Amino acid sequence: MQRRVSAPDIDFDAIRAELGIGEDYGSQAQNEAEHIVDAFADAREDHTTLPFVTIDPPDSMDLDQAVHLAADADGYVVNYAIADVAALVVPEGALDQESRRRGTTFYFPDGSVPLHPRALSEGAGSLLPEQVRPAVLWTIHVGRDGAVRDVAVRRARVRSVAKLNYAGVSADAAAHRLHPSIAVLPEFGELRRRFGQERGAIDLDLPEQEVVRDTTSGAWTLRLAPRFDSDLWNAQLSLLTGMCAGTIMRDAGVGLLRTVPPAGDDSVAKVRALAAALRLDWPSDQTAGRFLASLPSQRATTLAMMAGASGLLRGSDYLALPADSTPTTTEHAGVGGAYAHVTAPLRRLGDRFATEVCLSVTAGVEIPDWVRTALPTLPKLLRSADALGSKADRLSVDLAEAVVLADEVGNEFDAVVTQAPKEQRPAQIYLADRAVIASCTGDLIPAQQLRVRLVLADPTARKVEFEPV
Repeated sequence: MQRRVSAPDIDFDAIRAELGIGEDYGSQAQNEAEHIVDAFADAREDHTTLPFVTIDPPDSMDLDQAVHLAADADGYVVNYAIADVAALVVPEGALDQESRRRGTTFYFPDGSVPLHPRALSEGAGSLLPEQVRPAVLWTIHVGRDGAVRDVAVRRARVRSVAKLNYAGVSADAAAHRLHPSIAVLPEFGELRRRFGQERGAIDLDLPEQEVVRDTTSGAWTLRLAPRFDSDLWNAQLSLLTGMCAGTIMRDAGVGLLRTVPPAGDDSVAKVRALAAALRLDWPSDQTAGRFLASLPSQRATTLAMMAGASGLLRGSDYLALPADSTPTTTEHAGVGGAYAHVTAPLRRLGDRFATEVCLSVTAGVEIPDWVRTALPTLPKLLRSADALGSKADRLSVDLAEAVVLADEVGNEFDAVVTQAPKEQRPAQIYLADRAVIASCTGDLIPAQQLRVRLVLADPTARKVEFEPV
């Protein structure tokens, strides 16, 4: 069931104002974005005859990635073109400085606030269909076993021939009519997913709330974000490229990595204890990733197990190399290896700099001074941007929950406990028929199914609270 309210009842402008997020980039930065010049126009390989396609949500215009995937006798050849933002932004110019201040694109239910002005992010820099665009082209050879055999990265000109979306790609896959450029994407995606589980990767399959507006009525709907197989397959392309980039920079000792330390024995013991309490069989020789992937979806125990397993992936951070001191880790426990963000430079600040390092290292040339100078400053900027983005997401969903439930205080609902109370934090529950994740009083245990009563839904405070019946 989806609960709708009239559009005026939800005002996300107040959240943007509260967080200081807006689209005023300053006249100089805006002017730079509107008068883009490709700094490497004469040094690009021409790959415009390769029929790339993009896969994004249907309303997206900031298209960072385009793909052409083919099978050969040895495995697969991945050609992954990434928007070449570094070629379009003048180093240390007004636009560069403004993007460093922002750090990321911020997303709200009624629209995004881009990292770069739309003239760049949705125009000259975006890999829109039937447009010749500057790109950084990754060509990655993957064996039939899922392992990387060879990696090349260079600047290129590319042309996307089709703008695809997740729902359409999944439907085409089911009907055996996939675009030729991604005909082998399902088998490749599944191969890399299994390969990831073997090396210890962990994928937490938790409900993702989404606030959407009905295009006809203008009403807001709180729902679970739809999930498509194509989204998972496509994610493997970004993960693959990010791991190749991470390995290049880790081995060279210079760059910008995304890290998550391996879970300590204490954390693993707690998660195994939760599995035992939920009467789930977790063989001692099975990785956490394989165990979690084997759990049946939609079950209360699976939901609780996934929420509990989040403790295995604590401590995510950014690491600039060379580091001032010996780093705790250079790996990302969630993907099972070295990893870096390089596939979304239109939307994430760090990708532009990490990509430049990879281009320089693989070409055997000096890393540009503007990149080396910036690297030590980036982790702090990116942590701050991530925190602000997470807060914007949470405040938006909190507001929508409170508005949607405002006239239902006193009503009862079926719920499942996702997390037990801890210290000063109340238990967390999930209401499937309302797509709500909220706090609930009481000494509750994970996977417990119960009736709860709504005792508070305050849009002003953006707060929702339940109690057991």
